[in-house]
Formats: sequence, C-alpha cells, structure tokens
Amino acid sequence: MILIAHRGNLDGPNPERENEPGYLEEALAAGFAVEVDVWCVNDELYLGHDRPQHFIEPVFLTRPTVWCHAKNLEALHVLLFLGAHCFWHENDTVTLTSDNYIWTYPGKPVAGNSICLQFGPPSDSTLYKNAAGVCSDHIRAYRDDR
Repeated sequence: MILIAHRGNLDGPNPERENEPGYLEEALAAGFAVEVDVWCVNDELYLGHDRPQHFIEPVFLTRPTVWCHAKNLEALHVLLFLGAHCFWHENDTVTLTSDNYIWTYPGKPVAGNSICLQFGPPSDSTLYKNAAGVCSDHIRAYRDDR
C-alpha cells in the first residue's frame, strides 16, 4: 500500500511546517511519500497550501515519491511538462493523477487504483484498505494499522 504524508504531516496537522521543504524531507526520510501543494508564479515554483510560500527546485518535484497537487493552472502546466506526478482538484469527489491513480475524497467509494484521502487516523474509515494507497495527516498510524 502506498502511504502518503499529506503536506509532510506524519502524526497530525502542523500548519506552521506543512509544505516546508525540510519538513517534507523528514517525511521522505521516514519512508513515506509526500503530497505537496505547488504554485507557479512568474515561471518559478513554490510550495504552500493557500499561497506560494516556499521556493522549490523542479528536481524535487520530479522525485517518484512526491505527489504534486497543482494549486493554479500554470503549476499544472509546468508539472506536466516536467513529468512530475501531479493532479488538480478543488471540490471534486475524485480526480485522475498524471500516473493514472484516482485521487479520492474522504468517505467516497474507492477502486483498486485509488488513493484514499483521509483527514483523520485509521479509525475514521476502513475504505482505504481497498485502495492502492492512502494520503493522510496521520500517515504513521496507517503504517501501523496495515
């Protein structure tokens, strides 16, 4: 099962550090993939949930364990050009990633190639057990729950 740290979080939300490059590296070093929020402004890439905050080199975004959530159309265009694993969604129930995974909103039905987005720990739902992976702020608990 693919285990993805939402914005680098391992044990719950941490708004002060989310999408910060060093924080993401900590999650990667712990053996998890990471989901990052990517913006493109004036042909430069930045990480940040609500706005561009942290400049990031494109090479980081093309790593196979980095899942890029494009936050603006320019970012989606650049990420696709770079060959990064990326997707765009806003309030969709599901969206398709560039590597053909179905990014699935919490509580919605999953398929075998779904990545189940879970806001809470495993006790919130068992849907993720039928998916290819899970993305959560509490991802370490999912590793322990397998």
